[in-house]
Amino acid sequence: MRIACLGWGSLVWDPRELPVLRTWFEDGPLLPIEFARESNDGRITLVLAEDQSLVRSLWALMSVPDHASAREALRAREGIPSENLKKHVGLWTRETGANGFCADAIGQWAEGLGLDAVVWTALPPGLHKARGIVPRIDEIILRLHRLTPAASRNAEHYVRRALRSSRGEHGGLRELCRRSARTGDLTCPLLLYHFLC
Repeated sequence: MRIACLGWGSLVWDPRELPVLRTWFEDGPLLPIEFARESNDGRITLVLAEDQSLVRSLWALMSVPDHASAREALRAREGIPSENLKKHVGLWTRETGANGFCADAIGQWAEGLGLDAVVWTALPPGLHKARGIVPRIDEIILRLHRLTPAASRNAEHYVRRALRSSRGEHGGLRELCRRSARTGDLTCPLLLYHFLC
């Protein structure tokens, strides 16, 4: 079977034990990917989010016997609890198709490549106490200001790596950086205005 994993964010540069073959290809489906999820360590990470700019995702073939193994491998890599497998790890198969956010776009792309199955991370956007809601930029700024210096460096490192590995613009982050530059707020760990523009 030809099974693919879609990737963005740290999954691309740090797949850990995820059984992907060789390299990430740069011609994945266009998807609404944005810095819109607060992680457990305070980073604002890339996730699928409604009403966001389309970004070219990456993909890699997986060395797994079937789509259930692919889905389980991605669940383990992302640290998703087993009970949330079906909710937070997307799956498209040639036989059954898929349901949910972005499933149609992913399915059309996969059929064009002759893939048998595709898995992807489907964690919801949002801050810790507001999952499912894309955070406003001012909410993101407030969260980032509360980070310790070490967590702030980690957040900035994530954004820099994610921007280098992505194939599109992330509107929310770009606006965040422009706003920080206009106000002269140099304490924002995502102040990458010079890097983005």
